[in-house]
Amino acid sequence: MPGVIEGMKLHGPLYDMRALGFRSGSVVTVTGGASGIGKATVLAAVKSSLTAAIWDIDGIAAEAAVKEAEALGGRAAAFLVDVTDPASVERAWDATPALGDCCYLVNNAGPASNAEGSFLKNLEAALGSMDLVTSRWLERVGKGAESMVNIASIAGNFQGGGKSTSAFYPSAKAGVTGYTRYLATRHDGRPRVNAVAPGMTLTPRTVPFLANPAIAGNMERIPQGRPAYPEELAAAILFLLSPAASYINGVLLPVDGGWAVS
Repeated sequence: MPGVIEGMKLHGPLYDMRALGFRSGSVVTVTGGASGIGKATVLAAVKSSLTAAIWDIDGIAAEAAVKEAEALGGRAAAFLVDVTDPASVERAWDATPALGDCCYLVNNAGPASNAEGSFLKNLEAALGSMDLVTSRWLERVGKGAESMVNIASIAGNFQGGGKSTSAFYPSAKAGVTGYTRYLATRHDGRPRVNAVAPGMTLTPRTVPFLANPAIAGNMERIPQGRPAYPEELAAAILFLLSPAASYINGVLLPVDGGWAVS
């Protein structure tokens, strides 16, 4: 039995989403923006006239992502940030506004679904860091904060997570949904706060897993019969961020090819 990704391309198209109403040059901060869904979101953002602040713990990968953004004709900057470290987050929020109006935030960074170690430590890294980044953003930007998207998962929200997933992960991702709904009600709708729940997605973390022939049977549960491309998640994220989604607030959007309802 072949692996899930045998013969598949690893990336989908990047769409120009300027028609969604973004103001050219407004800044979107993407945590974990140097790879996977985060990088796809950065590239879609700059193609759609936004400036991207790439926050990542891997400085080399973040600089490489800047070059990819610039090759698309966009504007981006890399910031070496550990989202679990308050001092690191403070420094990043000191520096990021130099790019422009920090209207948008995508909370994407977090530990892998199979990360080992303390349940509470991983829960703090996955969910507590999101509150740290968000609370500092709201303090700095205030009413200039327009919209944010948090990355949840179908794990913890529509399914248990499976045998290869650590206990903290579905727990944290269910928490992301609760946190999203909480924030959506707190500030008179500004910022709007939504979440996406990716299903199986092609990223550097998942490609080795999906290359295993034993995993191919999982695809039978997905009506579209394949994993998502990270660019497909990016398109959903950009839509929810955008002025075109101006009356969408507190939503969890599964982007999973129909897996959650199969």
